[in-house]
Amino acid sequence: MPKAFPKEFREDVIRVFRDSDASVAQVAKDFGISPSCLKRWLTIDDKNSADPSPAARAANESDALREANKRIKLLEQENEVLRRAAAYLSQANLPKMMYPLVRELAADGIPVAVTCRVLNLARQPYYRWLAAPVTDAELTQAYRANALFDAHRDDPEFGYRFLVDEARETGESMAERTAWKICSRQGWWSAFGKKRGKNGKKPGPPVHDDLCAVTDRHGVIRHEFRAQTPNQLWLADITEHWTREGKLYLCAVKDVYSNRIVGYSIDSRMKSRLAVEALNNAVARRQQAGGDVAGCVLHTDRGSQFRSRKFVHALNRHGMVGSMGRVGAAGDNAAMESWFALLQKNVLDRRAWATREELRIAIITWTERTYHRRRRQSGLGRLTPVEYELIMTTAATQAA
Repeated sequence: MPKAFPKEFREDVIRVFRDSDASVAQVAKDFGISPSCLKRWLTIDDKNSADPSPAARAANESDALREANKRIKLLEQENEVLRRAAAYLSQANLPKMMYPLVRELAADGIPVAVTCRVLNLARQPYYRWLAAPVTDAELTQAYRANALFDAHRDDPEFGYRFLVDEARETGESMAERTAWKICSRQGWWSAFGKKRGKNGKKPGPPVHDDLCAVTDRHGVIRHEFRAQTPNQLWLADITEHWTREGKLYLCAVKDVYSNRIVGYSIDSRMKSRLAVEALNNAVARRQQAGGDVAGCVLHTDRGSQFRSRKFVHALNRHGMVGSMGRVGAAGDNAAMESWFALLQKNVLDRRAWATREELRIAIITWTERTYHRRRRQSGLGRLTPVEYELIMTTAATQAA
């Protein structure tokens, strides 16, 4: 039984059809599906968006009114939490000592769950604090902090190593590391200053080996992106572009065999979910066409989205193999960057985009209609990616 098309792909096809004046047959041809399939999708979409009956509409309005009242009450509670928290912090209370405020708000009728969610606090530690507001460890730390503070006030030029000795003289012994943590948290530094740290962040370690790198006879590392069959080597990367609504992020997956974009995901946020959805869509579309992705190598850069546990688990779930390039080396994924350059020149930089939805439709229309089915490539023998896959796959099947 053939696999179903990804939900995101179906929604994009429906958007393109409703946004353009093209016929069902033309849009179906542009996206490589049958007209009957597109008609079925449109029928289902029309049923889901059809107007309900008067009775159902009245019931929906009543439910909507109740939901609106609940929402208004919740917003009022959240506003009260923020107002009280601002007043609480203005009294020089530390952000981590917000549990008394949570208790006060709970006494005034605001649920603990609402307060903790607004203040970004966990509920279980709050309930533990409520059972024992001051723990032995906190009491010990307070005594140590008082001893360090007194020593620092008397001798501001002392660093934490000297403050430890002064605190020990008063009977509060502690390790130097403990003293450093307390002084660092409170901002108690020597009057002579401290060394500045290095700017910038260290890139994360790769979670996969670089399977596309080869070393020539001169010892220079270069990358070869070649594939003899479909689903042998894929590339993936993320790009972004501004609209008047904000940024739009695109994660695309490219098959090196035919240079075809086999999957993509578009969202307003660049989270690991963006890369996972693009991979799942690519696998679903290839399986729907009868392909097997087990053993396929997916080469990416060292972006945090591709190093996330969710993405690594998705690769393992599909039986695929990961590959990662070096840090700051755009050439390690040049074949994917070249497609992004085409997209930038043909779509993104053509004009200013008002909404994310408008840019989304333009991206998928150019990709499915122009790049896949009309743009001939010299590397494919002057064939389009769709024509190349159709001809070469058929020839390979007949030869076998």
